[in-house]
Amino acid sequence: MLTKLPTTETFVSTNFMLVDNLIVEEKKLPLHALSKQNEKIFYRKGMSYYQLVFSKHQTNFDLLPCKVIKNGSTVESIVQYLQEYSCLVVLKGNSNEMIGYIHVTAFIPQLLTNFRELQAYISTILDTVDESCTVINQSKRVIAWTKGAEQLFSVNKEKIIGQSITDFFSRERLEILNTLEKGTSVYHHQHQARENQVVLINSNPVRLNDTIIGAVVSETDITSQIRLNKELYQARERLFHLEKEVTKLTAKEDPFQAIRGNSPVLNRTIHKIKKAAATDTGILIYGESGVGKELFAKAVHHIREAEEAPFVAINCGAIPSSLFESEIFGYEKGAFSGADLKGKKGKAELAQGGTLFLDEVGEMPLEMQVKTLRLLQEKAFYRVGGTKEIHVDFRVIAATNKDLKALVTEGKFREDLYYRLNIISIEIPPLRQRPEDIIELTHYFLHEISIKYQQPIHGISQEVMQALLQHSWPGNIRELQNVIERLVVFAEDGEIHLEELSFDVDQSHTPSNFPPESAANDNLALSTRLEEVERKIILQELKKAGGNKLLCAKNLHITRATLYNRLKKLGIQG
Repeated sequence: MLTKLPTTETFVSTNFMLVDNLIVEEKKLPLHALSKQNEKIFYRKGMSYYQLVFSKHQTNFDLLPCKVIKNGSTVESIVQYLQEYSCLVVLKGNSNEMIGYIHVTAFIPQLLTNFRELQAYISTILDTVDESCTVINQSKRVIAWTKGAEQLFSVNKEKIIGQSITDFFSRERLEILNTLEKGTSVYHHQHQARENQVVLINSNPVRLNDTIIGAVVSETDITSQIRLNKELYQARERLFHLEKEVTKLTAKEDPFQAIRGNSPVLNRTIHKIKKAAATDTGILIYGESGVGKELFAKAVHHIREAEEAPFVAINCGAIPSSLFESEIFGYEKGAFSGADLKGKKGKAELAQGGTLFLDEVGEMPLEMQVKTLRLLQEKAFYRVGGTKEIHVDFRVIAATNKDLKALVTEGKFREDLYYRLNIISIEIPPLRQRPEDIIELTHYFLHEISIKYQQPIHGISQEVMQALLQHSWPGNIRELQNVIERLVVFAEDGEIHLEELSFDVDQSHTPSNFPPESAANDNLALSTRLEEVERKIILQELKKAGGNKLLCAKNLHITRATLYNRLKKLGIQG
């Protein structure tokens, strides 16, 4: 928590009066009456200031020298000056203009008030947060214990506050003591606080003037997370064996059968994938979320691997960084609390003789990237808690929806791992770049989902189809499938309604705004007709953007490079 000490303005009193030299020397002013109206009276002589201090009966007064300070002086300097002077005069900036004074009798109560306010803020913060947070002082006594700590460790605040932390926990399980005694800090460190209880902790020493006066630790219970991860792994393992059996039955089928569409851009991509799959090298698949990168990865696997070869996928963006290492490398028995008593094989070991698919590789934690690089280069690793090096042989396919080169520049992705993965890179085109595939995919999903819900659909109107064709599909095929499922769910008597689309329909892009098609186009292929529609859309958007291609691309939700490619493809000059 970043806090600042109170400023000079907090302590300055402004109810004062300056008197001149004549009054001080001749004492002609009724000072008794004046003192009742003003708490303090000051006299300025040159650059020096004096406070008029009256006698008990206020028949005469003495001049008490005052320390002159500037507005904005630190609290530390004020405290130091008040040890020598009872009253400080505060001047405005670099001038000799007095704006107020600070008296020791008012300063101390105000400082105490500020201290209590800060204490109230900190206490409220600790009472508000859900996390477990523990604070100990230099004597190892607990001075803060949140509700989260009460729930996590089943120890009431009233019982532990003021007591030594070692009275409640064994010393060897207290990371906070290492922080207190050695000044070490940890972040997201997996720690066994008690038997059968594992937490992620952050710990920092409390320093004052370069001296450690205490320590703070926050804990997040991950015991259930480890247990659930174990159960998930077992489920994945069963699914993995089922997929192997299914693969045996479908080995002779077209590996690209699950990829729907027949657009030229998709066919060119499939052709590239087939050529790359004919080699043993690693492949990096680029593509927006929802384009089906894993389907292409599985197709590559089926082309170049034997029927029994495993395909093991790991989603680098879905696994907590604290569990990533054990997920990919596995662990030995007893490696940590909650671990399987027999240990566990990691994804790298399961991929032996097959394919390891690193999905969303751009999300891989930075600290794991160097270990993954070694795995890919050496084809060897150690399990968590293990001492025996395990050698593996597999091919690697990676996929991402991020610009890895940009992540390298930003320091978020290792350059050496980038070049290790980026031997052959292939981009899967987004759905908006292959509108002709929208028609095939729409009918496929309509058929599949109508059977799923036992709700026959008579067809899809031209109005709805045009709306689907004009949508930019930021979520790609996954979004299209979800949209079709919604249309089927809300269909009435087998009829799909335009108003049930989950996105706004841009009426400016409907065919009614285009010139009527000539009868000569009736015999043209569907792809040619769609290119004509696309040409008119781009021309219309270019006109609206005043010829600004960057703005046009932004309005169409595509990159400028994609726009230039489409302009060249469609023969649009400019």
